[in-house]
Amino acid sequence: MIPTSANAAAAAQTLIGRNMDQLTIIQPDDWHLHLRDEGALATTVPAAARCFGRGIVMPNLVPPVKNVAAATAYRERILAARPENSEWQPLMVLYLTDNTSADDIRAAHACAFVHACKYYPAGATTNSDSGVTDLERLDEVFETMQELGVVLQMHGEVTDPDIDIFDREAVFIDRHLVRIREKFPALKMVLEHITTEQGATFVRHSEGPLAASITPQHLLYNRNDMLVGGIRPHLFCLPILKRNRHQTALIEAATSGDSRFFLGTDSAPHPRNAKENACGCAGCYSHHAAIELYAEAFDRAGAMHQLEGFASRYGADFYNLAYNRRKITLNRDPWTVPERIDYDGGELIPLAAGQALNWRLQN
Repeated sequence: MIPTSANAAAAAQTLIGRNMDQLTIIQPDDWHLHLRDEGALATTVPAAARCFGRGIVMPNLVPPVKNVAAATAYRERILAARPENSEWQPLMVLYLTDNTSADDIRAAHACAFVHACKYYPAGATTNSDSGVTDLERLDEVFETMQELGVVLQMHGEVTDPDIDIFDREAVFIDRHLVRIREKFPALKMVLEHITTEQGATFVRHSEGPLAASITPQHLLYNRNDMLVGGIRPHLFCLPILKRNRHQTALIEAATSGDSRFFLGTDSAPHPRNAKENACGCAGCYSHHAAIELYAEAFDRAGAMHQLEGFASRYGADFYNLAYNRRKITLNRDPWTVPERIDYDGGELIPLAAGQALNWRLQN
C-alpha cells in the first residue's frame, strides 16, 4: 500500500534510533481495542492514552453501539475519562447486526469520528449476541460500504458447534471471506486479530484493499502456553491461541515490513473473578505495556527496525489518516510486569503478569 505524500514526508523525517539499547519511532496507534464502559473507563482510557495517539474502539457494549447517536454518546463518555492535557483520540466503530441498513452506513460515512463498521458472528466472543446470523443478508450493506469507502472490520470466525474452535478462522476464510472478496473487490476490509497461517497467507496474497491486525498475545504465546501444565485462564482469548506454526507465521507477517499487517492489541479487560471461574470469559488485557510487548516480540525476531512501520505507519495509511506528530522512545531497560492492576472496584491480571520484559517506554 502506497503512503500518502504527507505520510511519506513524515516517514522520511523520522530518525529511527536502531541501536542495541534504544528505539525512537513515530507515536503508534492501536487499531483494535476494548475500553468497556462506565467505571472501567477510569482504568482503560488512561492506559490507552499512555503510548498511543489514537485507538479504534470496539463497539461490543451491552447494548451495542449500532448507530451514530450511540457512538456519539459513547465517545463523550470516553473523552470525559481522558487524562488532562492528553491528545489521544478515540476512533469510533459501528456494530453490524442483521438489521443494519444502507442508511446507517451513509450516516456513519458522514460522521467525522466514525471510522469503520464491525462484523461479529453471533456468539463468537464477548458481548456478540447481537451479531450477524447470516453474512449474505449484509450484501446491500457491503455494497454501500464499498461505494463510500467505509472500512469493514471482520471478526473472521465461524461459530458452528460442529467446527473445532481451533479451525474457526480457517473455515471462515474458505466459507465466507473468499466470496466477499470476489463479490466486493474494492471493499476496504481488515481481518481483525488474525491467528493462523491461513489468515496471514490469505491477506498477503489477496488483491485489493485487504489488511489484518495482529495482537501481542498471538505473537508472544501459543496454545501450549495456555494449556500445558495447567490451564492459564488469563491467556484465554477469542480467537483462541493456536499452534506454534501459526504463531511463527504471524511473527513473520508482523515483522516482514508488509504494510498489510499492523498493530491491533485487542486489549480486553475482564475482572479477575470473571476470568478465574468455571466459565471464564475470553480476553487479554495488554494496554498496561502494549508497545513494550510488541517490542519484545520484534526484538526476539531480530526485527526492531520494522516496529515503526507495523505500529505507527501502516494502519494510518490504510485508514487514510496522517501520522501522529509526536514520537516515543523505547529503552532496553528490563522490568517486571505487575501481577495485578486495579480495575473498576476489583482487579485484573494483565498480559505477561509477573514476567520480565526487556523494553520500557521512556516517560
